[in-house]
Parts: sequence; C-alpha cells; structure tokens
Amino acid sequence: MLKLFNSLTRKKEEFVPIEPGKVRMYVCGMTVYDLCHLGHARVLVVFDVIVRHLRSLGYDVTYVRNITDVDDKIIARAVQNGENITELTERFIAAMHEDADALGVLRPDFEPRATESMDDILDMIGRLVDKGYAYQADNGDVYYAVSKFEGYGQLSGKRIDELRSGARVDIEQAKHDPLDFVLWKVAKPGEPSWPSPWGPGRPGWHIECSAMSTDCLGAHFDIHGGGMDLQFPHHENEIAQSEAATGEHFVNYWIHNGFVQVDEEKMSKSLGNFFTVREILQRYQPEEIRYFILSSHYRSPLNYSDDNLDKARGALQRLYTALRDAGTLQADAGLDSAYEERFQAAMNDDFNTPEALAVLFDLARALNRAREQGDAGVARLANTLHVLAGRLGILQAEPESYLRGPQGAAETGPDDAEIDALVAQREQARENRDWAESDRIRDQLAELGIVLEDGAGGTRWRRE
Repeated sequence: MLKLFNSLTRKKEEFVPIEPGKVRMYVCGMTVYDLCHLGHARVLVVFDVIVRHLRSLGYDVTYVRNITDVDDKIIARAVQNGENITELTERFIAAMHEDADALGVLRPDFEPRATESMDDILDMIGRLVDKGYAYQADNGDVYYAVSKFEGYGQLSGKRIDELRSGARVDIEQAKHDPLDFVLWKVAKPGEPSWPSPWGPGRPGWHIECSAMSTDCLGAHFDIHGGGMDLQFPHHENEIAQSEAATGEHFVNYWIHNGFVQVDEEKMSKSLGNFFTVREILQRYQPEEIRYFILSSHYRSPLNYSDDNLDKARGALQRLYTALRDAGTLQADAGLDSAYEERFQAAMNDDFNTPEALAVLFDLARALNRAREQGDAGVARLANTLHVLAGRLGILQAEPESYLRGPQGAAETGPDDAEIDALVAQREQARENRDWAESDRIRDQLAELGIVLEDGAGGTRWRRE
C-alpha cells in the first residue's frame, strides 16, 4: 500500500487513484532562460523516481512536465543577450534535455510549452472573466480576483486577511485588491505578444500551468508536484484559477520536494550561490549526482558539499564493486523476494529513498558473502541488486566502466590506455619479483588517484 505525504492535507495518506490502475501526474518544469542548477536537478530526479516507482507498482502513469518559455525573466535575458527570445529558449530547452538525459531522467509523456498553449490559456481566462473571477483593470491587464475564491490559502495554510495586511500595491497597477494576480499582461513595446479579447499581450505565469495541466490531464487529476518554493503563491494560485474555471476539485495529492542548500541557505540564482548541473558533471559522474540527490528524503533539505558528493561516489563504488565481483548478470535469475519486499516497503512509505538505498547495501553485503562462500544464490542476488537499483535509476552502467570513471576524469593525468600500460608494467615487475619497481608504480598510480585491487584473476583498477 503506497502512502505519500499530501501537502494539501499536511499528512501522510494512502494513495488511491481517481481511475483504478491509472495515475495522471503534472510537475512544474523549468523556466528556460539559463542552465539547470542542482535545485532543478533535484526536481527532475525526485519526480523521475516517483514515476518509476508508480510504474513498478503496475500503474499506467501519464506524466506531464511543462516548459515555461515566455515570462519576464526570459524576456529580460534575451534583451541582455541581444538575441531573439525563441533562439534563447530553444537553446536552453536543448541544454535542459541534455542535462536530464545525463542524469538518467526519463522523458515525460507530454512536455507542453506555454507558447504552444495560448488557445487553452485564453479559453481559461475567458471562463474566469465570464464567471466573475477575473476582471480587466484600467491599465489593460487582466487580474484574478482572489477575494472571489472562497478556498484561497488551503494549500499553503495562509489566511487572506493576514496576506492582505502584509501586501503592498504598486501604484502603477489598477488592482481591485493587493492580493489579485495577473492573468494577462498588456503588450509592451518590443515584447512578444498574442492577440486576445483584452488586446495584444501575454499570459501571467500562474495561468500557464493551470491551462497546460488541465488540457493534458483533465480538470481533476491525481498528483501535482514541484519544488517547495512553488507552494505559495504559484500552486495556491493554480488551485484558485483551475477550480474557479472548471467547477471541479483540481488535484487530489500535492507533492513538494525540499530545497537544496549551500551553507544553510537555499540554493538559487537570485542568491548567486548555485551550481549548474554541467559544472558538477565536470567533477562527478551523473549517477553520483543522482545518488547524492536520493540520499536525502525528497521532503528534507539537501545540503550541497563536495564531501557529500564524495560520499555518494564512495557508496556507488561499493555497490558497483559488489556487482562487478559477482560476475556476468543473468536477467533470468529472478529476484530475491525478501529484499524486493523490503525495498517496496521503503518506497511505499512516501518514497523513502534513503531507506531503499539501505536495502541495496544490505543486499550488496549478502551478495559479497554468497560469492565468498560459493553460494548458488549469487546470480539471483546480483540480479535483484541490479533491478531494484534500476528503479532508482542507478547501477545502470557496466560496473568496470563506472569504476574506471569517465575518460579524462582527472584534469591532468593518464587516460585508460596509459593506466592499463602502467598496470601491465607493474604485473611484469611482480612476475620478475622486482618488488621495488612494483611498489614504485603502485605509488605513482596512487598519486594520480588510481586504486589498484590485486586478486586471483589479476590486477584491476579504479579511480579513487
């Protein structure tokens, strides 16, 4: 039985899909004006693992992750770069896909873009205006009237009177209420615009997700996810817009992942303390980043540091070493039901990836013991480790290849062929009983971060 923490009710609940056997899920994706940072990577990986687990339980999952390809930040960056907005967004969409693919993130079933969803956006705004939930102000913008929606604040737990008392009204805006938010922005010179009943303009950010999610999944669907920073006001506004427009309950379960932190502060572009995925990939393999993300529960803060990434590397090396030493994987060897049940129990408890990883380490230790004792169950244990890890998107490389690290892993130093040559020289020295030369080569490789493992089958090496 799958239980998940529902941000709407603030408690862990049994998951019951609207339609038996099927799950419809929407996650707020990237605003494409820059490269993805580790905070974005956490969203991508967390919900990728959630989708993988739902599918492992037998659910037919329809996964939608949108792209915001028009908003104030995108326009400002295009002006700053002196480039066309479409060229800017296409470049960063391609970069996002490259980063996600590198991290082993499966592509969503649908990836709608705001600029390709204008008909749906305009239709939803029109319904809100017709029903009295929205109005066109004197400045030409169309606003959502928050006071008209009785349930505003249900997701974030915020009260309208408290929000209003702390709000300020921009004197250039003609809002009826300081809490009202924009649905349609009147066109400004040099900005992209689309025709509408309220004049040329472009949509506000919040309405984009309401229109795209309901178009792809219907007015009422199972799961909506995103980063914790989107809970208010973005997701709160989505509920208000969507339920007012459709007259239906919007989403049954809301899932929010925690922040990535650096020195106890949230990682973000506005604070300037962010690291792009590409920067981190220069020093760590993709699965090491993925493991690092999964080593903390998705709702907990994730503390970025080289030390924590190094720990992720060490952990993966132990798991890969167990697989490598077990020999060739046999996909027909079946699964060990006891470990599979423990793994499923961990993931069914609000997608508890740290506990699921602990099961993998217990499994790796059992695999090592079985191999050392010549147990006939080695093949089954190895296949179980590989399959269960695959549900987290790790241990998917060939073990020897992973343990040797990527070509050029060190900024300066030998490549694989040069290391192989040095290892061969050392083996020859050992055969000649030239222990001084053997030790010299081992020390030389150690200084380059190369660990040698001598065994009955010869010497193997890995990058430290």
